[in-house]
Amino acid sequence: MTRVHAFTDDALADHDAVGLVTELHEGRVSIPEVVEAAIARAERVDPQLNGLALRAYDRARAEAADPRGGYFAGVPTLVKDNVDVEGMPSQHGSDAFVCPPCKADGEFARMYLATGLIPIGKTQLSEFGFSAVAEHPRLGAVRNPWDTDRTAGASSSGSGAFVAAGVVPFAHANDGGGSIRIPAAVNGLVGLKPSRGRLALDKAMGQMPIKIVADGVVSRSVRDTAALLREAERVYRNHSLPPIGDITRPARRRLRVAVFPESPYAASDPAVIEETMKTAALLEELGHHVEERELPLTDTFNDDFLLYWGFLAFYLLGTGRLTFGSSWDRTKVDNLSAGLAAHCRANLRHYPGAVRRLRRLGTMSAELYREVDVVLSPTLATATPRVGHLDPMQDYETVRDRLLDWVAFTPYQNATGEPAVSLPLGTDPDGLPLGMMFSSGTGREATLLELAYELEQARPWRRIQD
Repeated sequence: MTRVHAFTDDALADHDAVGLVTELHEGRVSIPEVVEAAIARAERVDPQLNGLALRAYDRARAEAADPRGGYFAGVPTLVKDNVDVEGMPSQHGSDAFVCPPCKADGEFARMYLATGLIPIGKTQLSEFGFSAVAEHPRLGAVRNPWDTDRTAGASSSGSGAFVAAGVVPFAHANDGGGSIRIPAAVNGLVGLKPSRGRLALDKAMGQMPIKIVADGVVSRSVRDTAALLREAERVYRNHSLPPIGDITRPARRRLRVAVFPESPYAASDPAVIEETMKTAALLEELGHHVEERELPLTDTFNDDFLLYWGFLAFYLLGTGRLTFGSSWDRTKVDNLSAGLAAHCRANLRHYPGAVRRLRRLGTMSAELYREVDVVLSPTLATATPRVGHLDPMQDYETVRDRLLDWVAFTPYQNATGEPAVSLPLGTDPDGLPLGMMFSSGTGREATLLELAYELEQARPWRRIQD
């Protein structure tokens, strides 16, 4: 087991973003110093982790010399390579086209960078975000800093690996089936998928028939995620949702918690179930009311989500030249992308019904959250796979079945649009992080953050540098 991190006695030290803001404000470090430290750390670990899609070091240095304002002014970050940032291509983890530098920031980057963050580059993801691991047939796998023989999760794999390894305090991630929560779970991080519409969304993602994608960050502390949501809300405000505000501590209110340790669609490892029930016991010790319940799932949920997942691949591959330009070459997509598109094509007559049933889940789930405040489940059904287990160039049926067995919990909140957070409260038999997931009703991010603060204090998670 090889563990890799970049923590050292430089300007970044082991500060989270909120701590780094304090250091900058009190003059103990300068913005150019922290940006240079992040660049050096990225270069130190990327040969082993393979998380960088694009280096933007010269731009970062220029911004460090003349930073924009905002709470996070001068804090270095990374952006996942599927949102548009002016002057950088958006390659979406694919070799099927060549993207020129974007002419302008997309909606999300405009909001994200308005908080003062300085991007030092873009991070690797699985092709078009379809897989829960990033193992590019040409570039290779993004590896987990806790054990480089394991995957870093996906689709926000590079962001998860680099935050855990200490390159930047937090990094952009987005989630269409678990892609904030999965890399958070396997890399020992906090990963909150916000409610649908909470944060600005790039135009292409906002045009989906069901808006399953939400942007956010992966971070090492609850307060960093809370601060990012607070600052983003000052830039972009969705008035159809209750404000989150400035959440800085646990709440006194005790919650009604439903625990859901096993999915009806895949068998959870005994160790995962045990860790989930340990977390449930901790909640009871803290005075919360915990009871085992079932999510209001339809019998067809797994098949419906798979078909919708396939529709996104079918649409992208079918409109590639229009969407990505004349360089588009469909023959260069991986087997998973091609297989998902073929699955949709073969089952297209069932697609309208699948969409209707997925949309109906939000109403069913809202009824559950009139009876409980929070649902606890594992983030993933099994321990972190080794690199190669989910290689997207394998036979499609093989990799599809393995993905569905692993990612058995996270897609539900993408269908309903509800918020969910993965916290690194568990440990697998090999000593690697296991995420525990907490979800709540639409607009209730504040409840999840308050509970996350309480659990962070009650059971502080391990740090890779220790």
